[in-house]
Amino acid sequence: MATAEETMWAGRFITAKKRGRWEYVSRARNIRAAVVLAIDEDAKGRHVILVDQFRVPLGRRCIELPAGLVGDEQAGEHAADAAARELEEETGYRAGRMESLGEFNSSPGMVSESFTLFRAHDLQKTGDGGGVDGEDIHAHRVPLDGLAAQISSWRADGYAMDVKLLLLLGAGMVG
Repeated sequence: MATAEETMWAGRFITAKKRGRWEYVSRARNIRAAVVLAIDEDAKGRHVILVDQFRVPLGRRCIELPAGLVGDEQAGEHAADAAARELEEETGYRAGRMESLGEFNSSPGMVSESFTLFRAHDLQKTGDGGGVDGEDIHAHRVPLDGLAAQISSWRADGYAMDVKLLLLLGAGMVG
C-alpha cells in the first residue's frame, strides 16, 4: 500500500512534500520546464548557445542551457512554444524549428520536476537576449570543439555548472 503524499508547504512556484519519511520538492500548479539545446553552424564550425545567470540557491552565476517554465504565465501553454519563447528572450536567437528530444527528470532523489528537452534548429539572431524583468541573463555562443576548455575556464572563474551540460561533453544528442 502506497503512503499518502502530504504537502508540508506551498509557494507560488514550488511545493515541499512528504511521503512517508521521504521529503521532496515539486513544481506548483503542474508547471513544467522546457530546456533548449541550440546549436548553430557557420563557416567557422558548430557553436552551442549557452546562458549564465545568478542562481540564488547556489549563491553564484551558473552556466546553463537556455530554459524556462511552461505554463507559469499562460495556462495550457505548449512546451515547444515555451522553449521557443525562452530561447529568444534569453539568447536573442529564434529557432526555425523545435524538435522534442524527450522528457527527463532533473534530480529524482529530491525533486519531482521533469523537463522536456528540445533541439532548436535553423537559428536566426534577432536580438541581444538577456531575459525579461531584470533577469540579467548573459548569452554565450561557444564553439563545440572548444567547449571543454571553456567550461574549465568558467569553473576557474567560480561559475557553477548545470548538470545538463554533460550532454554536450558526450556525442549523444549533439549530432
